[in-house]
Amino acid sequence: MATNEERWKRGAEMISKVYAGDVVTPPRGAMPFSDLMLEQLFAEIWTREQLSVKERRLVIMGIIAGMGEKDTFKIQAKSSLKNGELTAEQLREVVITVAQYAGYPRAAGILLPTEEAINEVPEAAATT
Repeated sequence: MATNEERWKRGAEMISKVYAGDVVTPPRGAMPFSDLMLEQLFAEIWTREQLSVKERRLVIMGIIAGMGEKDTFKIQAKSSLKNGELTAEQLREVVITVAQYAGYPRAAGILLPTEEAINEVPEAAATT
């Protein structure tokens, strides 16, 4: 069984991969919340092979959109573009689907952050 330190290191590697290096990982021991997040969520959940990073991201994007978390949705959208998991067109399709299942007000709330994410990733903006 892996130690907490080994899990933390695995989690730190995975968070860097998931967020294309955009999320700064606090040093181990700096914050108990961050340590737990890395040791559990990123070391144990994001590394599971049953779903790809792209598939997990789509699941959480739906949840985040349904909760109305615009800023967090933008982080996910931008990371999906930077990692080549989704295209600008696919992200826009996510917003259309969210509108049908979570409602137009929720989708309208993530529309601008989605377009901002697309414009902040040059490769994605070039394909629109």
